[in-house]
Amino acid sequence: MSDQILKNIEMAKALDLTALVSYQDGQIVSRTLSQNVAVSITLFAFDKGEEISSHESKGDAMVFVLDGEASITIGETTHAVKGGQSIVMPANVPHAVLAATCFKMMLVVVFPEK
Repeated sequence: MSDQILKNIEMAKALDLTALVSYQDGQIVSRTLSQNVAVSITLFAFDKGEEISSHESKGDAMVFVLDGEASITIGETTHAVKGGQSIVMPANVPHAVLAATCFKMMLVVVFPEK
């Protein structure tokens, strides 16, 4: 059994995260890098117009925008985000993501201790 905590990513090598997920017409592509009771790290590539509908998470979720532009709704407020920016979606608050252009992000969710 491997002691590797991160998966689906090369170790000890400088990487371009945007190259690890590819755009596909009419789809959202994801690549899970880590998922356990404490944290979830996932890369996403959204085709323009694709969305994740409103939902809640039990953990605080931080979005790192890698490429493109999106509208992220947190509660009742919609935020325009673009490459190089980040935003935190607090735990237990409804949030949604809509790709304004082709859009890539890294999502890190940190869950509360049990």
